[in-house]
Amino acid sequence: MIIKRTFSVTALMLAAITSSGCSQPSNSASDATNQKEIWPTIETGIKSDAQMEQKIADMLKSMTLEQKIAQMIQPEIRHITVEDMRKYGFGSYLNGGGSFPNNNKHATPEDWVDLAEKMYQASIDDSLDGSTIPTMWGTDAVHGHNNVIGATLFPHNIGLGAANNPELIEKIAAATAREVMVTGIDWVFAPTVAVVRDDRWGRTYEGYSEDPEIVKAYSASIVKGLQGAVDEDFLSDTRVVSTVKHFLGDGGTVNGDDQGNNIASEEELFALHAQGYVGGLGAGAQTVMASFNSWHGEKIHGSKYLLTDVLKDKMGFDGFVVGDWNGHGQVKGCSNSNCAQAANAGLDVYMAPDEWKPLFSNLVNQANSGEIPLSRINDAVTRILRVKMRAGLFDKPSPAKRPLSGKTEIIGSSDHRAVAKQAVRESLVLLKNKQQLLPLSPKTNILVAGIGADNIGMQSGGWSVTWQGTGNKNSDFPGGSSIYAGIKDTVEQAGGSAALSVEGEYTARPDVAIVVFGEQPYAEGNGDVDNLEYQRGNKSDLALLRKFKDAGIPVVSLFISGRPMWVNAELNASDAFVAIWLPGSEGDAISDVLFKNADGSINHDFKGKLSFSWPNNPIDNENRNDEAYSPLLPYGFGLTYNDSNVLKDDLVEQTQQTEKLDDLVLFERAIKAPWSLVLKSGEQQKTVASSRESLGAVSIQTFDKEVQEDARAIRFNGQAMAGVNLAAAFPSDLRSYVENNGQLQIQIKVDKAAASPLWVGMGCGESCQFKFDITDNLEQSGQWQTLNINLSCFAEQGVDLAQVFTPWQLSTQGDWHVSIAKLAITANAVEQSSVTCK
Repeated sequence: MIIKRTFSVTALMLAAITSSGCSQPSNSASDATNQKEIWPTIETGIKSDAQMEQKIADMLKSMTLEQKIAQMIQPEIRHITVEDMRKYGFGSYLNGGGSFPNNNKHATPEDWVDLAEKMYQASIDDSLDGSTIPTMWGTDAVHGHNNVIGATLFPHNIGLGAANNPELIEKIAAATAREVMVTGIDWVFAPTVAVVRDDRWGRTYEGYSEDPEIVKAYSASIVKGLQGAVDEDFLSDTRVVSTVKHFLGDGGTVNGDDQGNNIASEEELFALHAQGYVGGLGAGAQTVMASFNSWHGEKIHGSKYLLTDVLKDKMGFDGFVVGDWNGHGQVKGCSNSNCAQAANAGLDVYMAPDEWKPLFSNLVNQANSGEIPLSRINDAVTRILRVKMRAGLFDKPSPAKRPLSGKTEIIGSSDHRAVAKQAVRESLVLLKNKQQLLPLSPKTNILVAGIGADNIGMQSGGWSVTWQGTGNKNSDFPGGSSIYAGIKDTVEQAGGSAALSVEGEYTARPDVAIVVFGEQPYAEGNGDVDNLEYQRGNKSDLALLRKFKDAGIPVVSLFISGRPMWVNAELNASDAFVAIWLPGSEGDAISDVLFKNADGSINHDFKGKLSFSWPNNPIDNENRNDEAYSPLLPYGFGLTYNDSNVLKDDLVEQTQQTEKLDDLVLFERAIKAPWSLVLKSGEQQKTVASSRESLGAVSIQTFDKEVQEDARAIRFNGQAMAGVNLAAAFPSDLRSYVENNGQLQIQIKVDKAAASPLWVGMGCGESCQFKFDITDNLEQSGQWQTLNINLSCFAEQGVDLAQVFTPWQLSTQGDWHVSIAKLAITANAVEQSSVTCK
């Protein structure tokens, strides 16, 4: 999908450049003069320590190459053992989202401390590796210590951006640091300082704003809250090492494509996307995480210009750069287990969750051969040791003996939850309030409806216990509260009544219906969409709102979302509409704002203001200071109880979608990213990694049709149910294609037919797929033919085209031999469908 937009560098952005002592730059990414003009030297207030630097230099002299490389590798707890740590002495390790000690989702804080202690003791045990350097544990505590059951979950960043309160942000970060320290962990992968320019990006809610104004101040506040102020309690016993991420430009990829390409000019890259680093590094952040995205086609993990020339040399960053999850493997010419290019570009720590063992060997060999200069290895290890010494890891007690370790009363404490409740209240944005319906009297008869009403997992979103935030129940959030629970408590204390019906059923007519609805939880990749229309093709929540409206019952909509969405129809069907974002575990705080006190006075007024413009249509993602800026509601909008309503019930509910769709090529000469070719035979499966692969009852090999190796010969032997399919780790949103009468196009040739059916399928998860027999549509002449299958066939059979993991599958239990030359999703029907789908 291609959307044309214009962009102007705003006065604010140019002011950011000027305030950094820089003149307006040119667009060259490689001109050293321009580098000096654009990128400022950051002053952190951290004084150089000659004694520490000498100690590091002396340590380097005594370290073997293997010990140095081990410092540069970060495995994941599911893929290493305590014995691995003892043998290699890794500089750090991590738990990914949804990863827990003993692989137990309900691991206790004591379990976390126990693993931290064992890993630490193994790292300083020199019996096998000769090293006594303590390791570090890093975790994604992105809205509280979100991997730990019972932790306080704060609103996600998009809600905090609406609060626009840097002092509150520092309190949140400090509380998070304390809860992390309870579990013996040293290091947090936060804050995310992405400036989100396209809300279709699945990580939009990880950004504070579409504009760097808030991001810069917030970054400094969070770093200070996590690490302590440089001139006060910097990296003390109640603080953790922070990570400013993801360097650089992840919020500005074309079409909001996760891990995609940012094509901003260099001055835009600084003025828009780097302001969080000006703030965070200025507050003393000790680590920076490299980003998955590319800049003008070059993956950041392999960009020497950005990682070394800009970040380290010009901006003066003297901490270390850590990679993202196997991000080095995406650099051109690299794999997850082999990537000298990343080290040479300036990556100091490889986040290598699972393929750390071959990566270790390859890095040792590459350093020995000179492919990676020893000076680069020494620089990386110097930076790692510097951060560890500043954090006191060589002097602190072991994780189990630190002051906060094991003090489980700190996790989810009332003090921390009070901070979270304040954040919830200040993050709510009132978009509509007809006839001053809000605030409500608590002495009334309230019906609470909608799937999000009593659903702490939904209101918390992604990165909540599990990575995607899915698979959770209310019981997975002990100490937390749902939105309904808060409403019920508030109303009943005042003498009113509150009933819950997800479907909106009632016997006694309510005075007001509060409907809680919105996006289901998601994290990176899975959250990408191609269109901002809410519930496109499935307007069940709109039907619920209209049910109350048609009955004459006033409707208050509470919209849970990780981004602004096109909800014109839902706005029209609501008397009051509140963007509550992803409030986290403290859902009861919402009722503090919705309801008056029992005496009729206002309890808490709305304070939240949009830090993202609210879209005027489902396609365009307009941002503050863009040319021809015309959102439905602008950046900074947010009603209070003193304001008059501005939105009427006549918003346009149908739009002409003007997006230009290109054909989505899945396979042409080669399999196109992000898909992989996978063989399945019975219960086994195998990713195709070479020109010839086989698994059980199926095999595949390349051959020449028109050019070298541009086709695939697939052979089924009929001895088991088998298949070949395209698969991706994250789903694709194909709804625009079905709306434009698109088709699945297959160039196929039958080399040998069988009596058994040959199925073509499409899948949207384990229990969400459809396949149908194409045997009658195939020519038996051994000639190439093109099958065009309407995407509506799959949609009608229940395939969720918003979440397609497998856009094509070929399967059979028969002895079929077929060849495939091209697979594509066409933007428009090229001809009548070749297949009748029944």
